[in-house]
Amino acid sequence: MKKLYLYPLWLRIWHFINAFLMIFLFITGISLHYSDTASLIFPFKISILIHNICGILLTLNYIFFVIANLITGNYKHYLPKFKSFIKEILIQFRYYLIDIFDNDPHPFPPHENRKFNPLQRLAYLTIMYFFVPIVVLTGWMLIFSEYAPDEILGMGGVWPAAILHIIAGFIISLFTITHIYLGTTGHTIGDLYKGIITGWHIIDDDYTEDDDIRLKKLSSRIEKGKLLPKIFYNPISIA
Repeated sequence: MKKLYLYPLWLRIWHFINAFLMIFLFITGISLHYSDTASLIFPFKISILIHNICGILLTLNYIFFVIANLITGNYKHYLPKFKSFIKEILIQFRYYLIDIFDNDPHPFPPHENRKFNPLQRLAYLTIMYFFVPIVVLTGWMLIFSEYAPDEILGMGGVWPAAILHIIAGFIISLFTITHIYLGTTGHTIGDLYKGIITGWHIIDDDYTEDDDIRLKKLSSRIEKGKLLPKIFYNPISIA
């Protein structure tokens, strides 16, 4: 085992602030969505106040994230490798679906030039540069609803923004739950969580071979009948 410094201090601080704000936005967002339910954690008026404050702080935190990514060059770790993108995605998908439960080694371990595996890159790129901006922009539209257009696509100006806000927020919440679960899949349950606290990631000593060599060795995993568990290829079981 050896350690690799992956997460600089600014990224770790941003990550924890983002997580804190997201949790409060999820809780208060549910309270606002089901405002007629008396048993929710926060009353409606308190929920909307907390939600708006956290939304403003999330906007500032996100702007910091984008600028810091550009200045430090950290954005490069989010860009997919187009040369073998589909093949790597399928291999990583199979790992999470099957190989991880057989204690197989990670197909795309992190190193200095690649912090994230193919699925992480795709997920983080989609969430951080598509769905989070949607949540932020539609959130501001809802805060200043008096400036929204009178009509969008035949609907009231605020209504499409509200629908987009809810959909994007729901997708981000699903991502967060998955993110928390996958954080338990290190060498021990707490290894990956320690990494985001200290900045150091534990890797195996044999995780030094070239990515292209590793990809060739793993390509057989995506052949027909091997990508998914066998039950998926049995039409009776599927039925």
